[in-house]
Amino acid sequence: MSAKLVPSSDLPNPQHSRATRIQVAKRFIFLLVGAGLVSVGLEIFLVPNNIIDGGVVGISIILSHLTSFPLGVFLFILNLPFFFLGYKQIGKTFALSTLIGVLIMSVGTTLLHPVPAFTIDPLLAAVFGGIILGIGVGMVIRYGGSLDGTEIVAILLNKKSPFSVGEIVMFFNLFILASAGFVFGWDHAMYSLIAYYIAFKMIDITIEGFDESKAVWIISDNYRDIGEAILSRLGRGVTYLDGEGGFTGGEKRVIFCVITRLEEAKMKSIVENYDPTAFLAVGNIHDVKGGRFKKKDIH
Repeated sequence: MSAKLVPSSDLPNPQHSRATRIQVAKRFIFLLVGAGLVSVGLEIFLVPNNIIDGGVVGISIILSHLTSFPLGVFLFILNLPFFFLGYKQIGKTFALSTLIGVLIMSVGTTLLHPVPAFTIDPLLAAVFGGIILGIGVGMVIRYGGSLDGTEIVAILLNKKSPFSVGEIVMFFNLFILASAGFVFGWDHAMYSLIAYYIAFKMIDITIEGFDESKAVWIISDNYRDIGEAILSRLGRGVTYLDGEGGFTGGEKRVIFCVITRLEEAKMKSIVENYDPTAFLAVGNIHDVKGGRFKKKDIH
């Protein structure tokens, strides 16, 4: 094996290496916490009350009930093929994060199985189990993994069918949740729908966060006054973009800025004060990094 000298300018930055290790550790911690919460939601709330979730988790709960094998065994075995699919279709980091999450979830459900249920009220179990499950799944997804292979299958089928990924996942889950009616009874199937809906909403909240941001586009002849008012009254930075009217062909100046949802009403008031006829568009965004999004002090 021959050695090659590397110029000092090409050597890795020590600070970058430390940051990478910190990011890896942070990802592992959140995967651990997220998969652990899923285990709690399943074994302490849902499974003892014969309430299931959608996807591979739901199938695993049904098979565990019918065969008396531990839930963790089915969670790992049924997700294993999707681990290899994820490796080929999405990448090594996703596959590794998924494997870690599934392993933690499988071990966690096995360790928690002897623990008594927190409640025997199926409605309370569906609500709080769905909340805990959704938060856990959302954390795992937010940090690059998955605990259910249904989405991977949906992505593959989407390429060869006219249905969207969401429609395919919904079809799978409706079929699985309906199967719970034959295994556990239709009352428990309806409780499972409640748990599934709550978990679905909690996944969105966990991934997107409570502090949802808004992107704002404003087109006005008084763009300079409006921009200065946003800077002084909201403490938010603005960017002026060059635009052209599609109908008139005239040059337009577009104001772009990012605010929080609590500042939306004040933003509309500022625009109304300076130009009641201004074009104003507000859209939801779920992740903001870099730039000068941090709010300045206002007086």
